[in-house]
Amino acid sequence: MTSIVLLGDRNPSVVTHQAIDKALSVFNDRDQKISASWIGTKDVSLKELVAVEGLWVLPGTPYQNEEIVFEALAIRRTENLPTLGTCGGFQHMVLEFARNKLGLESAAHAETSPDGDDLVINALPCSLVSQERLVHCVPSTRIAQICGSEPFVGFHYCNFGVNPNYQAALETAGLRLSAFAEDAGVEAIELNTHPFYIGTLFQPQMGLLQGLGLHPLIENFLSVAQAV
Repeated sequence: MTSIVLLGDRNPSVVTHQAIDKALSVFNDRDQKISASWIGTKDVSLKELVAVEGLWVLPGTPYQNEEIVFEALAIRRTENLPTLGTCGGFQHMVLEFARNKLGLESAAHAETSPDGDDLVINALPCSLVSQERLVHCVPSTRIAQICGSEPFVGFHYCNFGVNPNYQAALETAGLRLSAFAEDAGVEAIELNTHPFYIGTLFQPQMGLLQGLGLHPLIENFLSVAQAV
């Protein structure tokens, strides 16, 4: 049995969380091969987040307990444990990497520290709440292998993204910026040497609300987690 934790603070009125509810039901219907649960950031221990085969860090920031999110991401990144982050999860993956790998201890998120010195995550040029953009994957990246070489529509529910001023430094330190879109900038990040450590600004679960199956990115995440 493969254990998956979906980490985030659930708000059933948010449409992206409604789609995650559907993803959770799909996970748990998979021939009893996956045991998946949605756990709030104040209701979980670090031990639980490290012990599971797969961790999906969800949208919905600010988190009630962002420190446990950062701690879990740091361990899962360095110990090669399959991890997916979307929207807020993606943003926290970037921040954790900037702080602990790039060495930028003051790396901050404009949502929670608007006056921070190093706003690695800052406000987007325009709001992308309930907006779609064409996502372009960088050739020869993991996300291009999963999602294909042609641009695809990504649904967004966010106001914050990667600050362009830090993109070069992040890549030099080893964080691959693997997809981009107009207005959004960096749409995906990944680690080349990790079994699965991918974050996306777009929200791949949204197709489930239109009756579509799981997005290829989520399918790949599950496959890698099951192989651990």
